[in-house]
Amino acid sequence: MNGSSPGVEDGRDHAREQDSAIAWVESPLQMLCAVEAHHAGLLGARSHLVPRAKLRPLAVTGRELGRLTLPRGLELTPARPDMPRPRRGETWAVGDAFSGKVQFRWLTASPGRIVIVDDGLATIRLLELLTGRTGTPLLRARGKTGRLRTVLATAAGLRLRAAARAGRLSIFTALPVPSDLAKAVRARGVELVTHDFAWLRSQPLRRPRPAERTVVLGTSLVRNGLIHRERYFGWLAGLGSAEPVAYFPHRREDPGDLARVGEQPGITVYDGGIPAEMTLRGLAAEQRVLSLPSTAVTSLRVLLSARGVAVETVDVPDEWWTAEAAPSLRSHLSRFAHHDTGVTGS
Repeated sequence: MNGSSPGVEDGRDHAREQDSAIAWVESPLQMLCAVEAHHAGLLGARSHLVPRAKLRPLAVTGRELGRLTLPRGLELTPARPDMPRPRRGETWAVGDAFSGKVQFRWLTASPGRIVIVDDGLATIRLLELLTGRTGTPLLRARGKTGRLRTVLATAAGLRLRAAARAGRLSIFTALPVPSDLAKAVRARGVELVTHDFAWLRSQPLRRPRPAERTVVLGTSLVRNGLIHRERYFGWLAGLGSAEPVAYFPHRREDPGDLARVGEQPGITVYDGGIPAEMTLRGLAAEQRVLSLPSTAVTSLRVLLSARGVAVETVDVPDEWWTAEAAPSLRSHLSRFAHHDTGVTGS
């Protein structure tokens, strides 16, 4: 994956065509990728980045962004509790395409263009759904939904597919999209743009790297009830008994679990909230990153490969999974664990 990925040059042309854009972000990764999308010219000459209020990780990430040099024309605005309504014809960037609030806004507003930035592996599910049957609802891979929620997700899917046919839908991702899926998505009219965190790589390092050789990324799988807590802690205990470990929490980890991680001999828990892509981009070649399947594995490989840092996915053993983790979900979580290639040319 590199700066000449398909669609980036076309994306830059949009900056000359669009007056303004508004980006609504609800997670640190969405916030970082919205900055990258503006830098790539995909949003507009002027873009307003609006974080959701009362989310500490977003506030922490915003402060970290404020210490760096933001791309020209991008303004980080005060957090808001509710999603802003885009003006008619204004470009609108979001991350969570499966949010009921976002989908409702698609149906009640008239944005000029829609740009969807990374929100974890849910981005890949979105691509798969967009290439499915026309009436396929845009729903998450897990979770129970009622009839009204399904109706909303179906209507939002129809609206998004219509935007694609009209050339008004762009999806901006650092994830490795299989070539057959990329081809199918583009055939539906979607502008699929890949990136390699060009803006972030251009920024000076502001934080010292952890001293430990091994860095472990935390996971939300325990709190979500998808893997057994004791299996996970047993694995961590084994790592900590072998060598010092730096542990960077996932933003959704349970505080009680984090306290228990910090009590493990040999493990130091670092402050969380900031995306791993920002925190760990200065690792040295003699260090390594371990993680259960996650989006961060892919993005850190993009950022750290040139530095010679190994980013390794730990496969989840069968006995770790709980009954809540359906086989399809396990496959979805693991499918990109050992892939490091990006979108092929169109």
